[in-house]
Amino acid sequence: MMGLPKLPKVAVMKRLHHQEKEQFKSLTEQENIDHIEERAKVLDIFLQGEDHPTLDELMERLGQNNLNFSPDLVKDTLRLLCDFGFARRSRFDNGDIRYEHHHLGQHHDHLVCTRCKNIVEFTDADLENRQLEVAAAHGFLMLQHRMEIYGICGRCLNERTDRLTLEAAKPGEQLVISDLDGGAAARMRLLTMGLRIGDRLDVITNVGRGQVVVAVDCRRYVIGRGMAQKIIVAPADQRPEPEPACQPEPEAAVPLSQMRQGQSATIVKVGGKGPLRRRLLEMGLLKGSDIYVEKYAPLQDPMELIVKGYHVSLRVEEATQIMVDRVR
Repeated sequence: MMGLPKLPKVAVMKRLHHQEKEQFKSLTEQENIDHIEERAKVLDIFLQGEDHPTLDELMERLGQNNLNFSPDLVKDTLRLLCDFGFARRSRFDNGDIRYEHHHLGQHHDHLVCTRCKNIVEFTDADLENRQLEVAAAHGFLMLQHRMEIYGICGRCLNERTDRLTLEAAKPGEQLVISDLDGGAAARMRLLTMGLRIGDRLDVITNVGRGQVVVAVDCRRYVIGRGMAQKIIVAPADQRPEPEPACQPEPEAAVPLSQMRQGQSATIVKVGGKGPLRRRLLEMGLLKGSDIYVEKYAPLQDPMELIVKGYHVSLRVEEATQIMVDRVR
């Protein structure tokens, strides 16, 4: 026996929308709610989009269809749609309140572009099953959930220029300082802050016209807007790194070359062979000596150090031969 032919997707959605409009009218009549016909027309325009409009965007669409309802009526209708389960309200990334059609018996999650604010819906059965497994493993009965993944969409990535300033970066981005605008003065200021070209940054906050907060090696840095406009950054390799999450700084010895401007430490070992080791010892870089990193040269090499009150210039490559601990 042959089954009935499947309806095209457009026809299925049209039938579903008609059913939902009839259900909405029935519920509003049951609850003695006024302006039923006007509210039904608001629902009709809302369902046509199948996206995530704000109140103002829905008002604009109503006006384009010669439906000039008051904002209060439209806002109250959206409230009823949410109360009756025809719509959901969301505030993606603390932005404007947006409304989306609630499809009964269906669930989807969202990809949100932090640049153009575009929202993409997606479903993943494996992801849904995995969430149920995690909940069950903790003895938890999952009733509902919402996943929002924030990032940069492909279109915005293609439009982004090679010379991206830190001022234009978005929270959550992982970047590398690639260059500086502003000459030697800007480079010196960056070094004074403890940052260098090649450092990997995690952008923590970047709101409006305020300061930009970044993290480097589990340390937070607050950068003014003007300076952030001079720092040129590039996308970092975002593959998972083997290092653990931020922890208190270890007491184990580290190479002198890993120290940052403004840090002090104690020399525990002087390596190298032959003339190199002899030169290091002659410069006063002896085991047990305290050493202070005064600054880095504009091109990050050499390092300017203070040892026993004397100023010493040392190439970064040579500094890898010296081990220090108690970095402070």
